[in-house]
Amino acid sequence: MTNLPNVLNLKPNRLLAELNAIRAIVIKQWLHTVRYPTWVLQLLIWPLIFPAAYILTARAFAGPEQIALPVFNAATGTDNYIGYIVIGTLIWMWQNIVLWNVGLSLREEQLRGTLESNWLTPVWRFSLLIGSILVQTVTIFFFIAVTFLEYRFLFQIHFQGNIGLVILAFAVAFPSIYGIGITFASLVLRIKEANSLVHFVRGFVMIFCGITFPISVLPGWMKSVSQWLPQTYVIRAIREITLVGADFNMVKQDLLILLGFGFIWMVIGYFAFTFMDRLSRRSGSIGQY
Repeated sequence: MTNLPNVLNLKPNRLLAELNAIRAIVIKQWLHTVRYPTWVLQLLIWPLIFPAAYILTARAFAGPEQIALPVFNAATGTDNYIGYIVIGTLIWMWQNIVLWNVGLSLREEQLRGTLESNWLTPVWRFSLLIGSILVQTVTIFFFIAVTFLEYRFLFQIHFQGNIGLVILAFAVAFPSIYGIGITFASLVLRIKEANSLVHFVRGFVMIFCGITFPISVLPGWMKSVSQWLPQTYVIRAIREITLVGADFNMVKQDLLILLGFGFIWMVIGYFAFTFMDRLSRRSGSIGQY
């Protein structure tokens, strides 16, 4: 029996073949994306709809003359509560999109009936996820740019700080966010329907990472939990940069922590993927619906 590769072969010819395979996967995923262009409407509408409920609630709690803003300022360091909420919900939506689109990308292949045939091709199986991640990265950064532009020009919300530092914060958070997505993608190989897990994780992030409130208001045990979630640090870092005007030294600790989380989650994602791949091949569950 021919052993199909589950590790990357770094020989020049083999590496070139893997890059060609990834390119083919990217083209396929992109064709699926542009075939249904209404996804652009989602990227334009969701940044406005999802934070709206929190923003209106915050405005109501602030009072008719926003007399509660000094209390909010004391807890967060800014009175820009709309920008504060937008940043938190933006990171939450980023993780949510990754969980659905990357985490369940292999499940979509199962539903199309193409996963088993793709799994039998002589390519590094992780390439199937890499291609999906590359396409999703393009759409995600379009989504992030649209969010900032909409609130800047439609609602006159002023974001400050160094744009290069903002990009750096997003880049440093990338491995953590996508490492979690890869871990979910590996679970799909075995448990098939992971929708309930996605709902659990995004709810967990919503509660513990302070997407609409400062972590300081949480009980002690909840603060301890939030410190183990990478989303907490990327939300805090980007808020500090865009709302307070923090420089690199002020957010350096959060960025270093994110690098550590990124390494951990990428390692977890890779080994979870290879383990579930091996387990699924032994049990013959790849072709099972």
